[in-house]
Amino acid sequence: MSARTVAISAVALAGGISAAIDLHTHRVPNWLTAGTAALGIILGGFHSTGIGVGAAAAGFAVGALLMLPGHLLGGTGGGDVKLLAALGTLLGPGRIFYAFWYAAIAGGALAVAVAVRRGLLQQTFSRTAALVTTGGGNVADIEHPSSNNRFAFAPAIALGALVAALGF
Repeated sequence: MSARTVAISAVALAGGISAAIDLHTHRVPNWLTAGTAALGIILGGFHSTGIGVGAAAAGFAVGALLMLPGHLLGGTGGGDVKLLAALGTLLGPGRIFYAFWYAAIAGGALAVAVAVRRGLLQQTFSRTAALVTTGGGNVADIEHPSSNNRFAFAPAIALGALVAALGF
């Protein structure tokens, strides 16, 4: 089996499981992200994904750093940060950067679809604009349970990582 096939398969498996769990529970479990990260490091030790241990660790760091600002502003959960970081161990620092952008695009489309379905499109756009312009000043308003704005983001991360693993 080629290194590319191993990487694609591992990303598809970890991403698919995380997406299914997040859709069902609205959580990405630590055992899954830790297991994925460990798998990526182990596979990196054997160069089974086309990258070594150093690149796997760098992919983890880049994935975490890319997602962290969104988490600190209240836009994503901690499990989402850990998931992208863990997938970075399978993709390396270059491909995880692309995965992040593809996930952001997919997540944006998903957010709009969820907002339309819930009848909250105008409110979502105005809260997002306020989030950006105030540097997170309205996080408490967004995070309030009555705001009904939460949705599973792991499917977007899984899709973005898979597209990146496929080489796009």
